[in-house]
Amino acid sequence: MELKEQIIFYDGDCGFCNRSVQFVLDHEKSDVLRFAALQSAFALAFFETHQLGKADLSTFYFWENGCMYSKSSGALRLLKYLRFPWPLLRVAIVVPRFLRNAVYDWIAARRQQLAPAQCALPDPVQRRRFLG
Repeated sequence: MELKEQIIFYDGDCGFCNRSVQFVLDHEKSDVLRFAALQSAFALAFFETHQLGKADLSTFYFWENGCMYSKSSGALRLLKYLRFPWPLLRVAIVVPRFLRNAVYDWIAARRQQLAPAQCALPDPVQRRRFLG
């Protein structure tokens, strides 16, 4: 796998996370993004190979151009891959990270209540973009 790929790492057992993946699939500009559940063999090996430590299942991770971004920083970086108007939300990057992540952590703590468990069912073309 080339290190410059863009990979979204998400909790595969979380309904909110699966809905978020489906949202990205429905709103992305092109099909450059790849997806991996944090519980997958691919994700476990990826984190180990890149010496990223153990992944936290309540955290969104976004690998872009050889760098790992997490929580609100990862989500904001992802927005540039979505169709208009979603990239406009990137202005939130001016908010200090500790404040953005406080909101992120509040949502993450309630993610199981926000959306019941659900499996994303990508179509056959999308399925090829899911890793391990």
